[in-house]
Amino acid sequence: MIHVVGAGLAGLSAATSLAARGIAVALHEAGPAAGGRCRSYFDRELGCRIDNGNHLLLSGNRAAMAYLSRIGARDSLAGPGRPLFPFYDAASGESWILRPSPGRIPWWVLRAGRRVPGTRLGEYRQLLALRRARGSVAEALDPASPLYRRLLEPLAVAALNTRPDTALASLLGAVVAETLLRGGAACTPLVPREGLSESFIDPAIAWLAARGCVLHTSRRVAGLATAAGRVTALRTAEGEIALGPDDAAILAVPPWVATALLPGLVVPDAFEAILNLHFRVEANPGPAGFIGVVGATAEWIFIKPGIVSVTISAANHLVDLPAEELAARVWPEVCAALKLPAAMPSPAMPPWRVVKEKRATFAATAAQEIRRPGPRAPEAMLALANLVLAGDWTATGLPATIEGAIRSGSRAAEAILPG
Repeated sequence: MIHVVGAGLAGLSAATSLAARGIAVALHEAGPAAGGRCRSYFDRELGCRIDNGNHLLLSGNRAAMAYLSRIGARDSLAGPGRPLFPFYDAASGESWILRPSPGRIPWWVLRAGRRVPGTRLGEYRQLLALRRARGSVAEALDPASPLYRRLLEPLAVAALNTRPDTALASLLGAVVAETLLRGGAACTPLVPREGLSESFIDPAIAWLAARGCVLHTSRRVAGLATAAGRVTALRTAEGEIALGPDDAAILAVPPWVATALLPGLVVPDAFEAILNLHFRVEANPGPAGFIGVVGATAEWIFIKPGIVSVTISAANHLVDLPAEELAARVWPEVCAALKLPAAMPSPAMPPWRVVKEKRATFAATAAQEIRRPGPRAPEAMLALANLVLAGDWTATGLPATIEGAIRSGSRAAEAILPG
């Protein structure tokens, strides 16, 4: 039996990877439901179901695609069916669509109608430079170039959830290498057709249950009993859960929980916030169902039936502002980007909700990168042979994304198996 502590995406990825091999799995989740930071819920004030955050996947996210295929949820994603990314520049009022060509050879950069307006061909060498980048994103790239302002900076903030002046360029390089540099076929955008839970969580729980795996919710693991270099029990408020000689455990918990369970474990300890604002309004989804916004507080706008959601990453500088102030600041930007019918002097703000996640991800800086442990960290974990770590904060080579979380779970499953 493998005990997976934490039923977020990393834990579910680990559990499904193990169950696919016929291994018995028990999931222990401290919260009332699985999903962690990737879930949907009914908001009573708005009167509709919303996601706690917005996530854009790309067809090149191989671990995420494999996970969804495993649990039978690949068709739960929707998108334009081709690589295209709408943008709106709040400063100039200009709108455009980035259209990478399907193959690996980037013919699209040769055509003005496909690339970022106002950019020169030579600027796109910055994408190649990211493969060897050192230092911060701002140091590795050219902040004065239109390509930086209109594409690379928004991409870096969204992918790394850290401002470019401190964000680690190599992590952005890893993202670009698996997507844009693999051609448009790896860059088709995908979003959940219904919600995060309907795509990533509910199908996984059902798939695991069909294979005899048990999910225990509202079960917080508060400690580990160890002996002879092994975990012998999980300590919960209801009592100890004994681990037999052939049993093992995967800790798929946030880093601050991992250090509470394993004192001395070195983990990321600086975090960045993400803000999500939800407006109860109908809007034209456009060609992709989302739009990137340059030069505004709003960064990415996702349009679903009856609801428009805005994501603001690297939001430590905004997270303590009153929700009313944030909504009032962002709503006019939404109206401009989506070209909503405007009453004079401006459209009235519809019902809204601001969701603040103060420790959304670790800060993707050089100082934090060296604190990311692998699946095993023997010096801090007393060489516990039957225990491994999972989470987007572990050393995946990627920033804290859905792809990184799922990849960490798969790697933890591999690390815990004998041989």
